[in-house]
Amino acid sequence: MAMSSIHKLLTGIYIHKNFLRPRAALPPFVGSHCVDYSSSSLQKKVTSVDRASQQGKTEEGLQGHDHKEVALDAPSPDRTPEVSFDKAIRDEAIEHFRRLKDEIVAHLRGPDGRPLQEVIMEQARVVWQFREKEDLDKWIVTSDKTIGGRSEIFLKMSKNNRSALLYGTLSSEPPQDGDSRQSGYCAMISRIPRGAFERKLSYDWSQFNTLYLRVRGDGRPWMVNIRQDTEFIQRKNQMYSYFMFTRGGPYWQEVKIPFSKFFFSNQGRVRDVQGPLVLDKISSIGFTLSDKVDGPFFLEIDFIGVFTDPAHTEEFAYENSPVLNPRLFR
Repeated sequence: MAMSSIHKLLTGIYIHKNFLRPRAALPPFVGSHCVDYSSSSLQKKVTSVDRASQQGKTEEGLQGHDHKEVALDAPSPDRTPEVSFDKAIRDEAIEHFRRLKDEIVAHLRGPDGRPLQEVIMEQARVVWQFREKEDLDKWIVTSDKTIGGRSEIFLKMSKNNRSALLYGTLSSEPPQDGDSRQSGYCAMISRIPRGAFERKLSYDWSQFNTLYLRVRGDGRPWMVNIRQDTEFIQRKNQMYSYFMFTRGGPYWQEVKIPFSKFFFSNQGRVRDVQGPLVLDKISSIGFTLSDKVDGPFFLEIDFIGVFTDPAHTEEFAYENSPVLNPRLFR
C-alpha cells in the first residue's frame, strides 16, 4: 500500500514537471496553458510571416531585376545629349538655300511673287495687320527706360483678337544720371524684314502715294516715322516724320497721310535741307509718343497699309532753294 502510494506520487511529479516546462521565455505572470498555446501559435505565425517575407523578397528581386533591365535601356538623366555643330550648320545652310530658292522663284514670277499685271492694277495694299499673336512679333516696343527714364510701354492683342493695343504710362521725369535733362518718350517700331542668309529686305511703295491707317486713340498726338534702307548715304537715326492726331472716344478713325507731307529729320530735329521720301527702299515704320503729358495712354491699331489717292497730285510739300539743297537744282 505504501509502495503504490509512493509510485503514484513520483509519477505525478514527473508528469507535472514535464507539463510545466517552459517552451518560450515569457513573463512569469503567463500560465502554463498559455505558454504552450501561445508558443504553438507564434510558431505558426512566424512560419507564415517568414514565407510571406521570402515571397515578397523574391517578387522584389524580380521587380528589381526588371527595373534594372529597363534602366539599362533608358538613357541616364545625367548624360547630356550629343550636339553636332556640323549638323546644325549644315541644316541652317540648307534652310537658307531653300529660302533663297523661293525668293528667286517669286522674283521671276513678279513683284512680291505675284503677276506683274496684278501688281500694276493694285490700288491699295495692307502691309501690317493684327489678327493673331504672331503679328506682334513683327514689332518692337521701346521707351526712355533704355536711358534710365520711367516711361513704360506694352503691346498686346485686343480682347477680340482683331487689333493690337499699344498702352503704357508716359513720364517726363529725366533720369538721375547727371547727363540727361530731357526724357519722356515711348515708341513702337516695325522689324526690318529679312531674307535668306539674313539679308535686309525693303518695301516697295513706289506705286502708292498715301499712307493709310485705321486706329483708335485717346486724343494724344503721335509721330509717324518712316525709315529708308539707304545706309550708304544716311545714318540710322535719320527718318521721315509726320504727325498723327487721334480724336479719342470709342469710334475708329481712318488716317490718311500723303507721303509728300513727310519731312526729313535727324535725331528728332527737322533739317533745313529737305527732300522727298524714296518709296522703293522703305525698311520700317514706327510710332512715337512724346507730348510731355505725363500719365497713361493707349493706341489701338487695326491695320497699316498704303493706297493710291487719285486726287492727290503733290510731289513734295516743302520748299527748297539752291542755297539749301543745290543737288535738286543742277
